[in-house]
Amino acid sequence: MRDNVERWLTHESHSFESIKNPENSFQILVKHAGPYGIPVEIFEPKSQPGILVIGAKAVMKNNQIARYLGFSEDEKARFEKKIADFCNSIQAISRIITEDGKQKVGVFVVLDDKESINQQTVFDAINRVSELHEKTSRFLMKTF
Repeated sequence: MRDNVERWLTHESHSFESIKNPENSFQILVKHAGPYGIPVEIFEPKSQPGILVIGAKAVMKNNQIARYLGFSEDEKARFEKKIADFCNSIQAISRIITEDGKQKVGVFVVLDDKESINQQTVFDAINRVSELHEKTSRFLMKTF
């Protein structure tokens, strides 16, 4: 699957790099993808061979991170539920991630039908993730 994804990205003139992650069979970072030109990750989890996950991370601003880190466990749970509810409303799988000292909201699209994973479905998913990232970033700015 990795070879196909790399070939498709090269064919569409996208610059990308491989990322080492022990949880994934392969992971690729596309530097500028979709209509918003954001970084998008494409990976195949080792625990789920044949499944392709395409995602992007909306980074919280410094003042948002400081506020989030000051939350009690109950407040964090309410905030995480608010994010999850929003992401469900836009049909995105989401996860709050701490990476490089920053809080991020990851939004993901999962392609799980191995028969229909092709260049078109991958690029459609990249565009969808780009839009989900933009919506999530705007939601964070408005509500937090």
